[in-house]
Amino acid sequence: MGRHRNHFAPEDKLSILRRHLQGKVPVATVCAEAGIGPSLFYQWQKQFFEDGPVVFRPALSAKRDRREKKAPNPQGDVTDQSSEAELNWMIALTHGHFAADDDMRTMRDTPDREDLGRLLTCIRYKPLKYRNRAVAILSFHRGIRVSHIARFLGVSHSSVDNWVRKFTRQGCQSLLAAFTSDRCRAKDKRYRNAVFEILHAPPSTHGINRTTWRLQDIHSEMAKRGLSISRHTISGIIKAAGYRYRKAKKVLTSSDPTYKEKLREVTRILSSLSEREKFFSIDESGPFAVKMQGGRCLVPKGYARAVPQRQRSKGTLIITGALELSTNQVTHFYSPAKNTAEMVKLLDILVEKYADQNRIYFSWDAASWHASKKLYERVHEINDTRGLKWPEVRLVPLPSCSQFLNVIESVFSGMARAVLHNSDYAGVDECIMAINRHFEERNVAFRDHPRRAGNNIWGKERVKPRFSESNNCKDPRYQ
Repeated sequence: MGRHRNHFAPEDKLSILRRHLQGKVPVATVCAEAGIGPSLFYQWQKQFFEDGPVVFRPALSAKRDRREKKAPNPQGDVTDQSSEAELNWMIALTHGHFAADDDMRTMRDTPDREDLGRLLTCIRYKPLKYRNRAVAILSFHRGIRVSHIARFLGVSHSSVDNWVRKFTRQGCQSLLAAFTSDRCRAKDKRYRNAVFEILHAPPSTHGINRTTWRLQDIHSEMAKRGLSISRHTISGIIKAAGYRYRKAKKVLTSSDPTYKEKLREVTRILSSLSEREKFFSIDESGPFAVKMQGGRCLVPKGYARAVPQRQRSKGTLIITGALELSTNQVTHFYSPAKNTAEMVKLLDILVEKYADQNRIYFSWDAASWHASKKLYERVHEINDTRGLKWPEVRLVPLPSCSQFLNVIESVFSGMARAVLHNSDYAGVDECIMAINRHFEERNVAFRDHPRRAGNNIWGKERVKPRFSESNNCKDPRYQ
C-alpha cells in the first residue's frame, strides 16, 4: 500500500514557518507536529526568502509582471524594434553623428537653428553633465519617452523632466550655463569681498534692527545683491580669513552710526589725491615683550621645538608708526606709552619730513589719545602757520571699532611675522635693530619699485596694505 502524502495550503506552510521564525520553536519539534521532514521545511523556508521581494514591489509593477507572464504583448516585436531604433539613434547622437536636416524632420517642436547648433556643439565638446542635457533635449524633441532617455543616460526621470522644463522656459543659455559650486564661490573674490563689506558695516545701516550680525542676515543681504551662496559657505569664508563668527562682533563689525559717511569721505579723498598731497595711516603696535617667541621653523625630523610658558621678559616695546599710502613709505619710532604726546611727536615729524607738500591727511582709529584736545590745538597751530613752511594738516578719522580698515595694521602684521615670531633676541636693542632694518629695507624696496617689489617679501604681506571696504588689514594671526 502506497504512503499517504499530505498537501499543505500556502497559509499552512506560512503558519509552520512562523512557529520557528517568530515563536523560536525548534525545527525538529515543528516538523514532528506537522508530520513533515526537516528537508521539506528548509525547502519551504528557502522558497519563502527567495520570493519575498515580490511582496514589497509596487502594486502596478506586480500586476504588470503577472500580466506579462500570462499574456505576452502580441505587438512585442514591434515595440522592441522601436526601442532598439531609438537606442541606436541616441547612441549615434552621443557620438556626434547627427544629420541635422534629416533628423529635424522627425522631431516634434523642433528647436530653432541657433539652439540646435549650441546643443550639437555641447555634445561634441562639453563635459559629460552638459552632454547628457543636450542629448536629453534632442531625444525628447524626437518623441522618445522620458523613461527611455533616463534609462539610457543613467539619470533619474525627474532630472530629464527638469532639463526639458528649463529648456522650454529659459532656452539653451541657462541649461548649459556653467554651474558654480559653493566651493568655487568661497574662492571667488567677488563673494568674499561682498561678505566683508556687509560684515564691516553695522546691521542697522542695512535696515536690520540688531546690534550684531547673524549668518541668516548676511545670507539675506547677499541674496539682495544677487549673489547666491549658502550660509555654510559664508561661515567658511569668515573662518578662512582667520576669524570666528562668535568673535565677529568684537573684531569685524564697526558700531559707529556714521560708518558709511566716514568711509565715503576716506574713499573720496583717496580717489582724488594729487601728487602734492599725502595720506597717512597712523597707529601703534604693542606693547609686546622681548622674549622667546613661538612660530613656524625648520627642525630636524623627530625634534619638537618648545617655548617656555613662563619667561623673564627682556623688555617691552611700543612702535608708533605712519604709512603713507601713495608711496608705501613707513615712518616709525619707539614710544614709552600710548598717549597724546606721542601723537603730537609723530605729527611734528611728518610735517617736517613732508614740508614740501601742499596738504597731508591723518587717518587713525577712534582711540581717545588720537582725538584729544591737545592734538587738535597742535593741528590748528600748524594750519595757522602753513603759509610759512608747513603743509596743511587735515584729520580724517576712521569709524569707531574699525581697526580692520587701518592699512598700517597689515604692515605691522607683516613685520611681526618676519622678525618677531619665532625669535629669541638677546635684548631690546637687538630687537630694535631687526625692526629698523625691516622697515628700512621695505621703504627702499618700494622707493625703487613703486609698483612692483620684485621677489622680496615687501608687498606680499599676508594682508595687502591697501584701503578697501572689504579688506581686513588687522591680521589675527600676526597681531
